[in-house]
Amino acid sequence: MSHALETPLAPLVRDFRTLAARGEALALATVVETEGSTYRKAGAQMLIAAGGEPFGLLSGGCLEADLALHARAVVNTGSARRLKYDMRGEDDRLFGIGSACEGAISVLLQRVGPVEDWQPLAAIAACVESRGRGALALIVEGAASGRAWWHGGGDAPWPEPDDVRAAREAGDAVPRQLAFAGGAEPAAVLVIPLSPPPLLLLCGAGPDVRPLAQQAVALGFAVTVCDHRPALLDPARFPHCRLSCQPPQAFRDLPAVAECDAAVVISHHFDADLAYLEALADRGTIGYVGLLGPAPRRDRLLAALGRRGAQLAGRLHAPIGLDIGARTPEAIALAVAAELHAWFAGRGGGPFHAHIGTTPA
Repeated sequence: MSHALETPLAPLVRDFRTLAARGEALALATVVETEGSTYRKAGAQMLIAAGGEPFGLLSGGCLEADLALHARAVVNTGSARRLKYDMRGEDDRLFGIGSACEGAISVLLQRVGPVEDWQPLAAIAACVESRGRGALALIVEGAASGRAWWHGGGDAPWPEPDDVRAAREAGDAVPRQLAFAGGAEPAAVLVIPLSPPPLLLLCGAGPDVRPLAQQAVALGFAVTVCDHRPALLDPARFPHCRLSCQPPQAFRDLPAVAECDAAVVISHHFDADLAYLEALADRGTIGYVGLLGPAPRRDRLLAALGRRGAQLAGRLHAPIGLDIGARTPEAIALAVAAELHAWFAGRGGGPFHAHIGTTPA
């Protein structure tokens, strides 16, 4: 099952902007298809700088060194390459890269730079930064591999076929391949959904919010941090986050409240937390509302909310976080981020071995 954080686009776009600012071409690596157990699935992407520096991962670190070697050639020649890594069984241990991951993965490497007008990364960035939705139809087989069609444009050498356009506009949640006739030879596209990152609203900007904001950004959330204390809202404390300073009573009028997918109340200020919860209770479209603090404090806040507290039923996670024995700010941030990720993925957050049987002694 695919979910909003499985192939996060926000980190990809940030890395693209960083590399594009250097003015040097880079390589875009896209997982085209997989078999068996693999770290990432079709549609996952990472960038590799011209010098071989990786930005992102397509495996647990097993493939990236080899991808970097091929990426240098792709950047130098401009010719896309399709690579396949089969990491199943004894053949991989003896003749492959020794990962023993029990899966196979096919990756397309293509150059993206000034010559390509930074496409298709520029189109991906425009979609993500405008918080729009769409899809990229990336040619992954044939002479035009690496070219693509996107909403309002494309750089492929042929007009977009009707069935490719229909697949791109269908709004599917998961990537899928589609064969088509590309000139005189068969070709194929991978239709990759482009969705805006989920918006997380952090209500509070104290010291313990910083590690949570950092983890949320790394996971692919778009993060907005709000507080009534301007001294706490230093951009250096919250890189890659939007910051908003307002009295708690004005919180409900923030555009981020209407747009957010999840919110965490973490100000440590009772009256401020009450105002935040009042506004969030009135926004039934926010499916996840987390509250930091012990159960007695939660109960006091719910009592102060009165009837409005019932509007949080089924949405309020309090005390917030998975039970991992967290005590430090960093561990609490980990517990909260893990619960958020599990909620977006539709998972319970339990240990994997509980689903597949007991682990060996």
